[in-house]
Amino acid sequence: MIDTVDNYLTDGCMRCALGGTPDCKVLKWTDELKLLRDIVLDCGLTEEVKWGVPCYTVDGVNVLIVSAFIDYCCISFFKGVMLKDEGGYLVKPGPNSQSARLFKFTTVKDIQKNIDVIKAYIFEAIEIEKTGLKVAFKEEPEPMPKELIEKMENDPVFKNAFESLTLGRRRGYIIYFSGAKQSQTRKDRIEKSADKILNGEGMHDHYKGRVKKAEK
Repeated sequence: MIDTVDNYLTDGCMRCALGGTPDCKVLKWTDELKLLRDIVLDCGLTEEVKWGVPCYTVDGVNVLIVSAFIDYCCISFFKGVMLKDEGGYLVKPGPNSQSARLFKFTTVKDIQKNIDVIKAYIFEAIEIEKTGLKVAFKEEPEPMPKELIEKMENDPVFKNAFESLTLGRRRGYIIYFSGAKQSQTRKDRIEKSADKILNGEGMHDHYKGRVKKAEK
């Protein structure tokens, strides 16, 4: 994976086989991501790279991620559920998301007209971290193998991608992962499926990179 945000903007996160190619979803949103990066840095957060994406912290604590998906780029607030969101801009990565919330964008113009709102949300998120507020998590409604839960806890980018999948795709993966008797086999299945999950694909979807090449 990449180790600087500059590399992220030129090559993508390099977490999947599309990294560094014209099909990389990051490269679709370069202008938007650069603008979001400038806005976040203007709010005084510290820039790091975690899980292959730009992560922004205050006093060593994660506040938000700037990242790209196939249909949009976004700011993902770790404790977005605690933001007031009076404008109704934030959405869940998926129906089972309890903490993270996304502020989605599809054009530079869309970002520019909302700069003041974006900054207000960032400053509120910073205050939440400084005051030490915690999210009260409920029990997961969908039974998941412990290896998948651990992967999601240790990798917020993967977690957002998994929770963004349709209900049917999530269930398909959960059944597949849970079907392995050995813990290591379950871990191997999760890691081998990570590329498709990060690209918003179900288990039996054709890999987008190969499909595009075949169409040319």
